[in-house]
Formats: sequence, structure tokens, C-alpha cells
Amino acid sequence: MTTARSWWRRGDNLRAEALAAKDAAAQAFYELDTAQRELEISIETISAVEQSPEASRALSGFRALGEKIDQVSAAYIATVDAHDLDRDELDHASASRAVSELTRAKDDLVNARTELERYQSTMTPLLNRAETQLARLAPARERAKQSLLAASNALDAVRAAGITADELASRLAALAPELTKLNEGAAKHGVKETVQRADDIRRKAEAVRAEAERLPEQAREIDKRLVSLRTRVQALGTRAEGVAPVLSELRRRFSLACWQDLQQVPEQAAQAVRQAETALAEARRARDGQQWAQATAKLASVRALMDDVDGAVGAAGDRLRRLNEVSKDPKAEVEKTRFVIRDAQRLAMQGRTTPEPRHARPLDEAVARLDRALAALEGRHPDYWAFLTETAAVRETANRVVSNIREDRAAGR
Repeated sequence: MTTARSWWRRGDNLRAEALAAKDAAAQAFYELDTAQRELEISIETISAVEQSPEASRALSGFRALGEKIDQVSAAYIATVDAHDLDRDELDHASASRAVSELTRAKDDLVNARTELERYQSTMTPLLNRAETQLARLAPARERAKQSLLAASNALDAVRAAGITADELASRLAALAPELTKLNEGAAKHGVKETVQRADDIRRKAEAVRAEAERLPEQAREIDKRLVSLRTRVQALGTRAEGVAPVLSELRRRFSLACWQDLQQVPEQAAQAVRQAETALAEARRARDGQQWAQATAKLASVRALMDDVDGAVGAAGDRLRRLNEVSKDPKAEVEKTRFVIRDAQRLAMQGRTTPEPRHARPLDEAVARLDRALAALEGRHPDYWAFLTETAAVRETANRVVSNIREDRAAGR
């Protein structure tokens, strides 16, 4: 009885060892399966984001490793199926073989998991990069949709104010196909492209919103400019009519050279006023049709025409005033010019016994030019305008010498 009980205990111990080996192998299989699933998630994340050669190699490596894991897992399952450890007639040899084969299966599973973990560690940089991009995806999509909503609300608000904003509505409607692709997600279009699409939608929608919010103020500004420019056109039209008497006085009192270049001013001014009136009417029609860009462009052309009229009309009056002044007292213009020349000469001599020739020569020539200009007034029909033009040129020469001297001294020359 003692001997029989000993054999029974030994058989029971072997069954326990076999069951323990089976449990250990099952635990190893579970841990390998868990690690493989985690790596699959990482590979899917990388594949969704990365299209680089590095990502392609990672995917190929994972497939090869997966085949090896499948072989090890299949061997484990076959081993478990080959040994029924619960049957009553489990003999010593069967139990020993089960312990050996299950232990080997467990070791293979552990080795496969170790290799899997080692491979997973090499994927860390790729995974981190992919996760960073994925982290941008949801916020980018949300910002795009919020911008679209804000643009739509802004359009509704300006329409309620009586502004159609058709062009902005068309731009917003053109984003619909892109929104469809955005909603299809990164699984279809890739994370990088989806983030870029979301950012592009956001920028375009924000531009529409901003322009829509500016429309009421733009309309008010255009209305104000229409009134202002209308008043200016009328005023300049009246001023243009006064050019003819100015020219008449210029012709009567001064030589041909003093006014010849102004002969076309009355007709040019009248034509510019007519063109401005036409452009104003076109601007009004564009504003009434809510063609804001066209209205703004027309108003800009009106303003440019008025600036030209202003300059031409002002030139005639200014010419008469200056000619009156110089004909009464030419010496005042001469003294003004001499003062500028003397100021330049004093600067050229500052700290020197003789001036630099490159500074002295133009100043000496300026003195001579001034004397010649004054002498030219002694004829019967003096050209006062040529005199004023020449004195202005002489002053410019003196001022240029002053600038050169200051530049040389600032540079230590």
C-alpha cells in the first residue's frame, strides 16, 4: 500500500508540473498576444501618418515579425491540443513529455515577445512623430469647422442688414467639397493632408468672415466717399473755370515762355472733370449693385483725376503769383539763392583754409549761373519763368554740395 501510494503521489506531482507548464505557456502566449496587439496599433498609427521610406521599412519588418509570431503561436496551440492533462490515465511518460514540450513552447513565446519588444523600441521615434501629427488632427478639424460656422454667421448678419454678399457666399460655398474630404478623415486622405486641408479651410473661411464683417463699414465708407468726391468734383470744376482768366493775364503781362506750357490746362481740366463725373456715376451704380471692389476702384480713379486737376489748376495760379512777385522784385529771389550758396560755402570752409575742389567748383559755377540768370532779365521781354527755374536749380546744386560735405565728414573723409 505504501509503494502504491508513492507512485500515485509521483504521478500527481507530474500532472501538477505539466499543468504549471501549461499555465506558464498560456501566460507567455497572452503576454505575446498583448504586445503584438499594442505594436499593431503603433504600426497603424505610423502608417496613417507616415509615407516615408522609413515607415515602409517598419511595416515590412512588422509583417516579417508577425509571420514568425504566428508560427510560434501555432506551435504553442498545437502543443496544448496534443496533451490532455485532465484525463485519469495520464502516465508518467506523457506527463514528462507534456512538461518538456509546454516549457519549450513557453520559452519560444517568451523569446518572440522579447524580439517583439526590441523591435518596438526601434519604432519609438517614428511613433512619437506620428502621434504628434495625430494630436494636431482633431484640433485642426475643429478650428476649421468653427471658422466655417463663424463665416456663415457673419454672412447671415450682413444679409440681414440688406447686403447680399454674393461673392463671399460663392467663396464659402466653394469650400463644401473640401469640407466633405475633411469629414472623410485621415483614414482615407492621410493625416498630413487632412491637417493641411483643415488649415486651408480655416484660413479661407476666416478671410470670408473678416470681409463679411467689414462689409457694412465698407458700404458706409463708400457712401461717404461718394458724397465727398462729388463735392470735390464740383469745386474743382468751378476752379477749372477760373484758369482761363489766369491764362489771359499771363498772356497779357508776360512773355510766351512764361505761360506756353499752361495753354492746355483749361481744356485738360474740363476733360478731367467730365471724366470724374462719369466715373462717379459708375461708382454709384456699382455701389447700388453691391459691387464693392468695382465701386472702390472707380472712386480711386476719380480721386486720381481730381489730384491731376488740382495740380494743373493750382499750377496756373501759382505761376501767376510767382511771376508777379519776381517781376516786382527779382532781387528777393536772387538774395534767397545767394543765401543758400553762401551757407554752402561756409560749410565747405569749416575747419579748412581752402575748400575741397570737388565742393568749390560746383559752388563757384552756381554763383556764375545766378549772375547770368539775373543778367538775362535786362531784355525787353524778360523770361521770368526761366529765371525762377534757373534759381531753383542753383539752390538745388548748393543743397547737393551740402549733403555731400556732410556725408564725407560723417564717413571721416
